[in-house]
Amino acid sequence: MDISGISILISLVVLAVVAALVFFVRKDRAENRLSPLAGLAFGFILAGILFGQERLLGYALMGIGVTLAVVDMLRRSRR
Repeated sequence: MDISGISILISLVVLAVVAALVFFVRKDRAENRLSPLAGLAFGFILAGILFGQERLLGYALMGIGVTLAVVDMLRRSRR
């Protein structure tokens, strides 16, 4: 496995740990819940990492994920 494969594997493990913390360690308050838009953004960023070998597709998926995350943050800040 080359260095890029190892870095992708490490980033996936870190993202999985963060997702586990968000889903399992959360308190049952409404502000701590992951919104559907944030979950979709997380999925797009994960897909962008997985398809990182094809740069155009990987960057496009990550860009969509970041854009969705920003939209979700703006929507939550207005409430």
